Amino acid sequence: MTRDETVLCFDFGERRIGVAVGNALIGSARPLALIEEPVNDRRFARIGKLIEEWLPQRLVVGRPGDGTVDGAEPALAASVARCERFARQLHGRFRLPVDFVDERWSTLEAQQGLARGEPDDAEAAAIILRQYFDERSQA
Repeated sequence: MTRDETVLCFDFGERRIGVAVGNALIGSARPLALIEEPVNDRRFARIGKLIEEWLPQRLVVGRPGDGTVDGAEPALAASVARCERFARQLHGRFRLPVDFVDERWSTLEAQQGLARGEPDDAEAAAIILRQYFDERSQA
């Protein structure tokens, strides 16, 4: 990662995809969009418009943690597989580098920050992106 990059981050879900944008030089990240398209081609069309607008040099995808969550190993494994497939599709369609970040706690953290108690997937994406920047600055 170069020091001054624009980065788009995705909190992938089957129903919704939260998107955040950030700058690696200053380590800033902010919620950008929520994609709620049920059709895969429409999802990627929306993502393509965001890429055209923001011209990122890198993409980041939050990946569910490797550990078990409430003993739901098969569900977690399926979730990880879907997330990794989404990341491969991003790379294949847009030819940008894609990195992963462990997103186990991002949705919970986003929920705690909201009075209404509903997950905000775009805020979760911003949390994931801040974590990504923090991890890279410590390396």
